[in-house]
Amino acid sequence: MIYTVGGIKGGSGKTTIATNFTVYLASQNRDVLLVDADDQETSTDFTSWRNDRTGSNCGYTAIQLANDSVRTEVLKLSKKYDDIIIDTGGRDTTSQRSALVVSDVYLVPFVPRSFDIWTLEKVTKLIREIITVNPKLKPVCFLNRTDSRGVDNEEAAIFLKEANDIQFLDAPLATRKSYSNAAANGMAVFEVKPKDLKAEEEFLYLMNELDNLNKQLEQPLINLVTTL
Repeated sequence: MIYTVGGIKGGSGKTTIATNFTVYLASQNRDVLLVDADDQETSTDFTSWRNDRTGSNCGYTAIQLANDSVRTEVLKLSKKYDDIIIDTGGRDTTSQRSALVVSDVYLVPFVPRSFDIWTLEKVTKLIREIITVNPKLKPVCFLNRTDSRGVDNEEAAIFLKEANDIQFLDAPLATRKSYSNAAANGMAVFEVKPKDLKAEEEFLYLMNELDNLNKQLEQPLINLVTTL
């Protein structure tokens, strides 16, 4: 499976999702390629920190690609890996479009704030354009960096559920310090000690929802476990 983690607005946690997703798949004995297609190169930094911590044994392969080479090189490498995760920037770039042309799933995190949610129209416009050349693409979205209280989460979820052209996964990830603490050490949120059980539970639930999605596509992601 080829996944693109993207969107139109920065700050929605795309790299956090991409790197945690990559480490999770690798922990399930999947041969995973992480493609950093974001000019900020944060996924590359994460991999470097992880290699420093693990003695150059991060558990997956990571490369940097940009522009049209995202499409051409990912196509060449697609048969060599079980899964490919492409981390793109928060803009409508050539790199993101090239990634979507060869992807199976487009995963878009939204922060429950008005300026973030308002980008949905631009995201769906992009999806409609890409679908004409890649009809197998499955676009999905979910809420990331949600608040612990207030009505923003619920209102944003209702808005996304009603959207056309993109499927809403009701698997929100809350704003938790454990994500940034883990990333600074090149770790996924489920690897930190002591464990953040709530963060791990939320993340595993998102993985389960993605697995259900892939079963609908007749391509199961992994045999999920409830603990790591």
